[in-house]
Amino acid sequence: MTERIIITEEEKNKLTSTLKQFIDKNTENSFNKVNHPPHYAKGRKYEPIDVIEDWGLGFSLGNALKYISRAGRKDNFIQDLEKAKWYLDREIQRLKKDKPS
Repeated sequence: MTERIIITEEEKNKLTSTLKQFIDKNTENSFNKVNHPPHYAKGRKYEPIDVIEDWGLGFSLGNALKYISRAGRKDNFIQDLEKAKWYLDREIQRLKKDKPS
């Protein structure tokens, strides 16, 4: 048989307030991890996405900038630079291919 717990109105209000603060805090953290990840935003004046959009860099150059800007902040530093290089090489090849002879 389940035992029923009786609490006062004051205890109920305190519990409700604590739960609301917990939900708000965790929702905010989740939002920040999606919209302003620390490996892009923490300690920065500008996030890479803002620079990419402002400069109109497009997909490959935008990704190169993204990996350079986060190098060592999320994954392996060298791996991030290798990813940036991969996107730069891809853009160079595209430009060479599209260049009129």
